[in-house]
Order: sequence, then C-alpha cells, then structure tokens
Amino acid sequence: MDGAIHRAAGPQLYEECKRLNGCATGQAKITRGCNLAAKWVIHTVGPIWRDGEHGEDELLASCYRSCFALVKQHDIRTIAFPSISTGAHGFPMDRAARIAMTEVKVFLARDDRVQKIVLVCFGSAAYERYMRARNEILDA
Repeated sequence: MDGAIHRAAGPQLYEECKRLNGCATGQAKITRGCNLAAKWVIHTVGPIWRDGEHGEDELLASCYRSCFALVKQHDIRTIAFPSISTGAHGFPMDRAARIAMTEVKVFLARDDRVQKIVLVCFGSAAYERYMRARNEILDA
C-alpha cells in the first residue's frame, strides 16, 4: 500500500516523509497529499504479527487512535484506511477487522464531525471479514 501511495503522490511525498524522522509502531504522522486528490496523507506503522503475545493488538489499535487524533487535529472530514498490517506484516485479518471496527466505533461515539470513514478491503475474503466484524461490533 505504501508504495502505491508514494507512486501516485509523486516525489514530493517522499521528501515530506524524510522530514518526519520516522514513525514508531502504533503511531501516526501526517503530510500533505502532494499529487493525490487527498489533501492529507496520514502515515501509520502497523505491528508485525509474531504470535499475538507481543502487544500486537494494542499496537494496531494505537494506529487507529493515532490516526483519529490527527483527523481531529486537522479537522479532516473523510478518512480511508487500508487493512493495516494484514498484508506483509501478517496480522490475522479477522482479528485486525475487529480491532479496526472497535476503534471506529469508539471514535464515532466521541466525535461526530467526521462525515465518512472508509475501510478499504482488497478482495472478497477481506470484505467478508470486515463486514462480519462490522455487523458484530458496529451494530451491537
């Protein structure tokens, strides 16, 4: 995902990212969107899945909370999330979907200024898992 965003945004995004001095796992930082249609890009570092016994769940939840803090700080009305850490980092999709939906629910209970939150799923299997988590958590 990161590579696709950087290719679409152009070399200016890479230059902005260099000035961020990295980002710790579970945290988020923000840059301009450069050549993207989006005004902002929020960068977060998801945890690498080991075995679920090394704080992976809390780190993933922290990614969402850190992103939402930047959403509030910059008065962003729409945000899209990929399925953080479920690709190369190997986080189990069902578990990641439940964490994502829980953090969305908590955020929306506290802040009603955001007009749209998009959770981007790559493929029907991911979509089905996220919909199952949505039904379990958001409709509860």
